[in-house]
Amino acid sequence: LGLGASPDEDILVKAPIAAPEPELKTDPSLDLHSLSSAETQPAQEERRDDQEPDSGGLGGKEGGEAKEERAKPELNQETPETKAEKDLKAAQKALKRQRNMYCKVVLLDDTIFECTVDKHAKGQDLLKKVCDHLNLLEEDYFGLAIWDTPTSRTWLDPAKEIKKQVHGGPWDFTFNVKFYPPDPAQLTEDITRYYLCLQLRQDIMTGRLPCSFATLALLGSYTVQSELGDYDPDLHSPDYITEFKLAPNQTKELEEKVVELHKTYRSMTPA
Repeated sequence: LGLGASPDEDILVKAPIAAPEPELKTDPSLDLHSLSSAETQPAQEERRDDQEPDSGGLGGKEGGEAKEERAKPELNQETPETKAEKDLKAAQKALKRQRNMYCKVVLLDDTIFECTVDKHAKGQDLLKKVCDHLNLLEEDYFGLAIWDTPTSRTWLDPAKEIKKQVHGGPWDFTFNVKFYPPDPAQLTEDITRYYLCLQLRQDIMTGRLPCSFATLALLGSYTVQSELGDYDPDLHSPDYITEFKLAPNQTKELEEKVVELHKTYRSMTPA
């Protein structure tokens, strides 16, 4: 305090009048920001919650698609048994819808005859087609066979439907002689005798028809005569007979006997 100050001044100095509180000034931008942040925070959190499944951008989408793709094979996966059963059922349905059936017949000269018949056709219908193809009139000696194994065959019943005899397998058959006539001379058709000879050769070669040496030589000479005609030394080499298969166990002795008999034939026709 100054030395010359009055008491009143001392009082004033000692107890100053409180200055008026300064006016609070607020920054509108700060208040707006503060209010906006406080009021909009829940909304922003809700938006973030909604966007969380898509977080990660493209990577998240690809991850979801990958999961879906991995899930698909599990739903569509089929066991081999299920697929095989479906294929079998589809084949059976297609077979039922099919009106005509494809047939393959191996003839006695090893050629193949192919044709189609109605799915309800009987054995005699197919046999008739084969005989017509061969111009064969004497049909009673012939038949069609189904081979269960290479050594076991079953004759196709001409009076029954083919589909009931093949049991779902392929319609593959062989054309064979079913009965040998007691006297071949009574046959009226040369073609009938020809196919009988082919069947005879086949049965001998497979061993189904055992023959003596003399019978093999005689039948062999007839075979050579039917194929080559009369013996001609200018045309036939010394070992020409080896080109023919005449017996299951063909020997040099048998070939010499066949040549000997072949030389004696003159103007003998295959019939």
